[in-house]
Amino acid sequence: MAASLSTGLDVHFAIPQSDTKRPIFFTRRKFTIYCNSSKSSSKPPQNPPVKRTASLSEQLQPLSTTTLPKKDQAGLLSKPKSTWVNPTKPKRSVLSLQRQTRSPYAYNPKVRELKLFANKLSDCDNSEEAFLSVLEEIPLEPTRENALLILNSLKPWQKTHLFLNWIKTKNLFPMETIFYNVTMKSLRFGRQFELIEELANEMVSNEIPLDNITYSTIITCAKRCNLFDKAVEWFERMYKTGLMPDEVTYSAVLDVYAKLGKAEEVVSLYERGVASGWKPDPIAFSVLAKMYGEAGDYDGIRYVLQEMKSLGVRPNLVVYNTLLEAMGKAGKPGLARSLFQELLESGLTPNEKTLTSLAKIYGKARWAKDALELWEEMKSKNWPMDFILYNTLLTMCADIGLVEEAEQLFLDMKKSQHCRPDSWSYTAMLKIYGSGGNVGKAMEFFEEMSEVGVELNVMGTTCLIQCLGKAGRMDELVKVFSVSVEHGIKPDDRLCGCLLSVVSRCESRADVDKVLACLHRANPRLVGFLKLIEEEVYCLDTVKEEFKGIISDTKDDARRPFCNCLIDICLSKNLNKRAHDLLYLGTLYGLYPGLYNKTAEWSLDVRSLSVGAAQTALEEWMGTLAKTIKHEEALPLLFSAQTGTGTHKFSQGLSNSFASHLKKLAAPFRQSEEKAGCFVAKREDLVPWLRSRLQT
Repeated sequence: MAASLSTGLDVHFAIPQSDTKRPIFFTRRKFTIYCNSSKSSSKPPQNPPVKRTASLSEQLQPLSTTTLPKKDQAGLLSKPKSTWVNPTKPKRSVLSLQRQTRSPYAYNPKVRELKLFANKLSDCDNSEEAFLSVLEEIPLEPTRENALLILNSLKPWQKTHLFLNWIKTKNLFPMETIFYNVTMKSLRFGRQFELIEELANEMVSNEIPLDNITYSTIITCAKRCNLFDKAVEWFERMYKTGLMPDEVTYSAVLDVYAKLGKAEEVVSLYERGVASGWKPDPIAFSVLAKMYGEAGDYDGIRYVLQEMKSLGVRPNLVVYNTLLEAMGKAGKPGLARSLFQELLESGLTPNEKTLTSLAKIYGKARWAKDALELWEEMKSKNWPMDFILYNTLLTMCADIGLVEEAEQLFLDMKKSQHCRPDSWSYTAMLKIYGSGGNVGKAMEFFEEMSEVGVELNVMGTTCLIQCLGKAGRMDELVKVFSVSVEHGIKPDDRLCGCLLSVVSRCESRADVDKVLACLHRANPRLVGFLKLIEEEVYCLDTVKEEFKGIISDTKDDARRPFCNCLIDICLSKNLNKRAHDLLYLGTLYGLYPGLYNKTAEWSLDVRSLSVGAAQTALEEWMGTLAKTIKHEEALPLLFSAQTGTGTHKFSQGLSNSFASHLKKLAAPFRQSEEKAGCFVAKREDLVPWLRSRLQT
């Protein structure tokens, strides 16, 4: 008699996407296959040749190549293979944990006596001799149940390990997996991975099976000890045995792959787990969000949000905090603001970490309005404040130029018992007053720092020197620099750049000498280079080699400011040709990427330049265009110069200075009506002006 069988079959179809930045995931459709079998028509199947078990990386490789196509890979994927499911064998769940049955010791009337003895073992000296001495007083025979109860009750990992070794030497009963698992968990608490791996290898040698808990403990301990390669190694061994990871192991290994920078493996493992029936928890999504955030991948962050919604996983506060940090690194303040509103609407209350992340995002984006609204909401709802949040809010106020709000925050910190202002708090205030040119307030805070015993840091010194330099108070500048160095401040590249900037503004030789004396104590080579470019006998090759050496010894974020200041100094001394040489050298060594652009319109981008360097770049550009006209080469219809607008309340206004210089040159550039900080000129206006300059 033929028997009819039917089963549901999951077939995965690839969804082609046009956006190659985001991983391509799979959709699932279910079909039903009916099978009729009879004894007369069936033949015994031939046994296929035995194949070796593929490693986890080999299993994940085909999936990773389809879920994360490279940029130059076509959008269409090869047709996936269908998966046949044996109708007589139910599908195995990803969470089918092989856990031990509960021991009957819970019903043992001697439990209290054994636990008291376990406490005595825990309190004794850590030496093996002292431990064995106490063991001689064991109140009951060490049966399997009694031994397991004591093992599970011991607190220090050293005692757990000693007791396991004692049990093995007594050979009273066969050792089982559960004894190793309990010991390994205790060792994991003490971050003793070497001992855990030693026990695992012992289990393999003695043919004691490693179950789900064993592997999970080994992998999570390796992760805690930052032994990520070991975690991956044991995860692969787990896969080869046929055991399926539980939810804790999946989340742990996702984090391990992310920390190793293996984004493809993270996505592949996530997809494999979901396809196997695993429902990711908030921790897993935190791992994904952090990975995409550190890479600045906005599409990846958006995908995480969509996945959580589609799987019905409600974010907890930890996930929201991770997502906010990720959006800050990805430069998405608008999305961060929307997510924060979603957090509030879900009924959660933001903690200090949440508010710190949001304050950093608003400060970096210079969103003054949103920053003020956040501050008002924090006060009205009495949200929690900690030391880091106070300093972050002060820094945000300094970035945006919110003086009154910063003063109120600083006053609140002074009144607080646990969040008294520290060096960074005072530095933020020095930055605010320094940017605003309030020398009196800045010096008042400088003196107060000495009175209350708060150490000045190099950033505070830099802010104060910048403020004094703008005000032309060179004697006080020298005093502040000397006091800072005497108190152990080591001038860094930013401070040297600040001193260079002050030199470019000095009007008298006496002031220049005072500032150069400070700069010589910080960076004598830089002072030597200034003398080199001022010499009457000038050799560009010599300047080029020395400039290259100075820039090589300077941190990346200070290289362009150095060059800007050197150009400004040349202009202040009417050394225009040498200013152009320095701009050429800066461009040659990659300090000004994207300065000149040729697309549908030709443009000049001076947003990262100082006022003097921007003027020099404009003159250089005009000279190049004049040569183009002279050679009768083709020109675009439109030309533009980008200066930016400066979002800081106290920004110097490069746009205004640039506009004044254009007016002085009578150049036919006009402020764009569509975009602030952009000056445009038409070809029919620019060409005659350039020709007139060629004739002069």
